[in-house]
Amino acid sequence: MALHEKRRGSVFEVFAAFLKLGLTSFGGPVAHLGYFREEFVARRRWLDDRAYADLVALCQFLPGPASSQVGIAIGLSRASYPGALAAWTGFTLPSAIALVLFAYGVSLLGDVSNAGWVHGLKVAAVAVVAQAVLGMMRSLTPDRERATVAVVAAAVALTVPSAWGQVGAIILGGVFGAAFLRAEPSADGAPLPLDVKRTTGVAALAIFFLLLVGLPLAATVLPSQALKLFDVFYRAGSLVFGGGHVVLPLLQGAVVPPGWVTNDAFLAGYGAAQAVPGPLFTFAAYLGAVMTPQPNGLVGAIICLVAVFLPSFLLVIGALPFWDVLRRGTLAQATLRGVNAAVVGLLLAAFYNPVWTSGIMNAGDFALAGAAFLLLFMWRTPPWLVVVLCAIGRALLSMA
Repeated sequence: MALHEKRRGSVFEVFAAFLKLGLTSFGGPVAHLGYFREEFVARRRWLDDRAYADLVALCQFLPGPASSQVGIAIGLSRASYPGALAAWTGFTLPSAIALVLFAYGVSLLGDVSNAGWVHGLKVAAVAVVAQAVLGMMRSLTPDRERATVAVVAAAVALTVPSAWGQVGAIILGGVFGAAFLRAEPSADGAPLPLDVKRTTGVAALAIFFLLLVGLPLAATVLPSQALKLFDVFYRAGSLVFGGGHVVLPLLQGAVVPPGWVTNDAFLAGYGAAQAVPGPLFTFAAYLGAVMTPQPNGLVGAIICLVAVFLPSFLLVIGALPFWDVLRRGTLAQATLRGVNAAVVGLLLAAFYNPVWTSGIMNAGDFALAGAAFLLLFMWRTPPWLVVVLCAIGRALLSMA
């Protein structure tokens, strides 16, 4: 059944469907998209395969968490704008709550930076990020031109270890793509039957860019830690192409150097984020809860969570009326190829620092990370189980 033939439902129906997925969807964004198709195309028939494929294509074109954006679009199609909010809330809430509770647990335990199980979470992050780098290299840097862009972007990010270096690498990748990576555009896909008016789309895009430019200026002028937090996490949600793992370098460069979050706490939370279902972007809630300056705790978690996902709402609503034009544009597609290659470079840089440099301290760590990567990559073991095994394994090694 086509999307427009059966499109209206209740907000509660949307929330309940996505809450179930938020509680059970392990495995990262690619797995999430598979769960979504099974639930909303095959079982509930809220939309057909062609419409679903086009939603996925749109959300992969945009920066931000692709699976969450697809969920927002499905909720929008089913119950209008309240449905979009219900879909996001249901899918995001379980992992956000779990990570906030983890943050409180780490805080109550005091200094756990030297605990074996915490270091095991860092080792697990090595294996998870290594798998992400390898998978993204295969799909986003399949030729020597884009592989070169990735290596240059990694060098830029490591040489200028700040948000400016990361943004600069993305811009350079986009410029290179626009100049040298043009190809015949794909015209496949069906028009998206979502009634978002062009005026609404323009307004959403205007708000997106206004916040992207205005928040850093406001945070510089006004002495508000809450505003600085919102700026940092909004910018991360606006500039991340390629999935949740890529948010790691942006957030690490933003919250660790100023001392908001220790590097040990950052990597421990990142490891814990692999063990919960739902979107990896809920890692922002952990950071907001665990950071030292106020607002922190529950208030900090809410600020960071809303800020990192707000760009997804604005971009999905803003791009929907113009998707047919975007997907046929040679310049837009070429720019995106370059940006995606640069994103691989950013993740490669993050794999070295801080993931590898903080996680691999001796031969035992290397062996444990190798075993974890083998389980993930060859044995297709669920990431949450690999994280648990790494925590137990490193705790045992520390007692030996």
